[in-house]
Amino acid sequence: MTVGNLCNHNVATVGSDATVAEAARRMREAHVGDLVVTEQRNGLTVPIGMITDRDLVIEVLAAGVEPGALAIRDLMSRDIVTVHEDNGLEFALSEMRRRGLRRVPVVDAKNALIGILSVDDVIDHLARLLGHVADAYRIERHTEQKMRP
Repeated sequence: MTVGNLCNHNVATVGSDATVAEAARRMREAHVGDLVVTEQRNGLTVPIGMITDRDLVIEVLAAGVEPGALAIRDLMSRDIVTVHEDNGLEFALSEMRRRGLRRVPVVDAKNALIGILSVDDVIDHLARLLGHVADAYRIERHTEQKMRP
């Protein structure tokens, strides 16, 4: 399974010049806890950072900073890890574990953003696989009962 097949292609994004208040509204509208910060390069949408709801709470709300006073570029994580759409799931999980990440942007061969892979996506995939294993056992048992009453 490649990352490109498993990732969510509906990615919530924000520009680095957006305010913290705008980013919070975007998270609420998209029902997500993170945004990929992007910029346009040669007609491509390229990830340059990440901002999470936790960043907003800890760095803005808890610190008593006015949400309209800061731009996303002031808070975003700049040292982001991306994975390529052709990477395998094991590689992506290894990178996520190495950096302690729950989500990573997925890019194509030109480094354009095409999706985001989250731990939730992986858990859903594993649950489907385990469901297939359980089905195999159930079908085997049913077949044997029919053949050997």
